Amino acid sequence: MSASERSDEGRPRVVGPQTRPSEARADSIVLAGGRGSRMGGVDKPAIEIGGVSMLATALAAVAGCERRVVVGPHRPDLPAEVVQTQEDPRGSGPVSAIAAGLRELRTDAPLVVILAADMPFLRRDAIEALVTRSAESGADAVHAIDDEGRPQYLVGVWRKKFLLDRLAAIGSPVNLPMKSLVPDHSETVRLEGISDCDTDEDVARAVASLGPPPALDLDGTRSTIRNGLSRLPVRRLPLHDALGAVLAAPVHATQPLPRFDVSAMDGYAVAGDGPWVLRAAVGYAGGTRPARLEIGEAVRIATGAHLPEGSSSVLRDEFATVDGDRLSRLPDTPVRADVRRVGEEWQPGHVLAQAGSTVTPMTVSAAASGEVTEADVRGPVRAHVVVTGDEIRRDGPLREGQTRDSVGPVLPLFLAWCGIRVASDAHLRDTANAFDDLLAAAPDAELIVIVGATGRGAADQLRTALARANARLLVERARCRPGGSQITAELPDGRVVLGLPGNPFAAISTLLISAPAILDGLTDRAPREPFVGPVINADELSGPVTRIVPVRRIEGGKWEGDSSTRTAHLAGLVGRDALALVPPNARALDLVELILLPNQM
Repeated sequence: MSASERSDEGRPRVVGPQTRPSEARADSIVLAGGRGSRMGGVDKPAIEIGGVSMLATALAAVAGCERRVVVGPHRPDLPAEVVQTQEDPRGSGPVSAIAAGLRELRTDAPLVVILAADMPFLRRDAIEALVTRSAESGADAVHAIDDEGRPQYLVGVWRKKFLLDRLAAIGSPVNLPMKSLVPDHSETVRLEGISDCDTDEDVARAVASLGPPPALDLDGTRSTIRNGLSRLPVRRLPLHDALGAVLAAPVHATQPLPRFDVSAMDGYAVAGDGPWVLRAAVGYAGGTRPARLEIGEAVRIATGAHLPEGSSSVLRDEFATVDGDRLSRLPDTPVRADVRRVGEEWQPGHVLAQAGSTVTPMTVSAAASGEVTEADVRGPVRAHVVVTGDEIRRDGPLREGQTRDSVGPVLPLFLAWCGIRVASDAHLRDTANAFDDLLAAAPDAELIVIVGATGRGAADQLRTALARANARLLVERARCRPGGSQITAELPDGRVVLGLPGNPFAAISTLLISAPAILDGLTDRAPREPFVGPVINADELSGPVTRIVPVRRIEGGKWEGDSSTRTAHLAGLVGRDALALVPPNARALDLVELILLPNQM
């Protein structure tokens, strides 16, 4: 077996000896000081490569050690059996960190693994190879040699006694280089896959070495987003302020409707069969309730008025005749109650709106009828919209090499169509730290929508910035055209980043497909059934992956798609009613999912 192979995930995998002497017992110290000065102060051990943080990779590599100690800032997510400590003073160098780690090793294991948490492809069998060589040779230290022939002193196994003696001899360990610990005679082992990440370029190369992640089809993309995002916290809001939010609990009526017996028509409240003696009083909606009626009595009453006690029904104006104080029913008119009885619509406790449903104007109105003014909700979801690129200009005359921003001004309308409010917007220049500053800004929205920079070109820095921010990537690519380079990620503080392609048609298509799924995921909204329709030329539109094409409604409830669409602008959407998600191998008149366009806003 060669020293370097490919794992099932396609990552470099180091293969060491399959066995080692039983006396090769070791503890481990993982240096995870955190802030990488050459990467703008980012928490380097927390950077994820291929979905796994470099600290997690280091801890997995020393999983066979008897005691594992991490030196660096406290991390609440580490396993309970991992001991955590901090060098003093903080940031005083690797030798000081090793000294702090040694103070936490309380086993009699003769060896100690010293490891930096900045190698994304280090594996356990590589560490076991070093431990085995150390046990067999008796050397005070065994270090790894990397692919370029350089010794890596922070990938090594040391005699614990030697380290303790050397530290005692040199005195204060503060700000000393690692070479101050290295013995005169040490052994080395050449290992592959131990390249470290000290710069943004190193991280980019490590990510690139994994190859592009597998693309998800659009169903998989939306399912991953819905199920993978953290839910927003529940809060109690007045319902008129919660439009667009999603109910976290059902809304129950607190009062019956009607709250009392009311007249359903303008006419006369009557008691018993007629004719009746008409009293002088009149019952108005919201007015004083007329006094009790006795059999044979009647009183004038308006729609919505509280019926007097003793009323048996309401005689409509058009069915009545009055002669002085005598009220009679006109001949051959139907006998109807025309009364809305208390609780006829619902009783207290009736469910007016289910959990997981969106707060709409109808929800607010129905709740008011049930005497409910507040509810537990998630959302509404607010978005911060960012258009990127030095070449993009929204206002003023275009300069040489510039392009008009044709997406940013209309994104709020498309987001509103998806149920998301826009809280703010910005234009981001192509600078080295622009994305880092954007992602680190104080949250004023639950969603950051970024147009552009989702590719893998020289100017597309969003992916590396998300890695530096320790974002959790849910979707990196989608199996569709256009829109394959979309990104959905969640930042550690719970904000969601939706990266849209810079191409206008691809950006809007991606937004209309992914934004509702993001809303579902953040608010726990019940997913809606897809809207489908027969596309008469689906066979002509179909390709090797799902194609997103504009369609128009034609006679007979059918739809017709455009065989070609220019993607550098939205002119192809003018006069179109929906986007069709045409799957591979579609046939003419197949039912195809349709995303309706906001033509009626």
